[in-house]
Amino acid sequence: MTEGRLLAIFTAAQKRDDLHAVEEIEAVPGRGLRDDRYCRSGEPEATGSPSQEITLIESEALDYLKREHGIELAPSQSRRNLLTRGVALNDLVEKEFTVGDVLLRGIRLCHPCDHLEAMTYKGVKDGLTMRGGLRAEILRGGKLRPGAAIQTID
Repeated sequence: MTEGRLLAIFTAAQKRDDLHAVEEIEAVPGRGLRDDRYCRSGEPEATGSPSQEITLIESEALDYLKREHGIELAPSQSRRNLLTRGVALNDLVEKEFTVGDVLLRGIRLCHPCDHLEAMTYKGVKDGLTMRGGLRAEILRGGKLRPGAAIQTID
């Protein structure tokens, strides 16, 4: 079993809005993070899919980007909801894991895209190749708070 930590939580009310840090948020199964831009309301016209319920990125990836590419990207600029430390997110595709009491399932890697680079700095897309994070589905909801343990389920 691997154990890491949740360092920070970020959300935005609307697409393209800057993400801001929150000290607590509710993870809702089948919907996403309450009040986040991709949280589905249950209405037929609601946007989002299971792969947009929650996104994670390793703080180590941002450290690498700065060290190897000279690009200092603030965690909120990564456009991911959860900033982690001490867990290899790429290994969690199609696996279940917990963040505190919340149960997640990794769906697929969250590769950096042209949109992310356009909103930040030239070179971010290449610098975060295979380090862009993870898209996950919320299987069991609850409150998320910085400091929560992240544990893989063997």
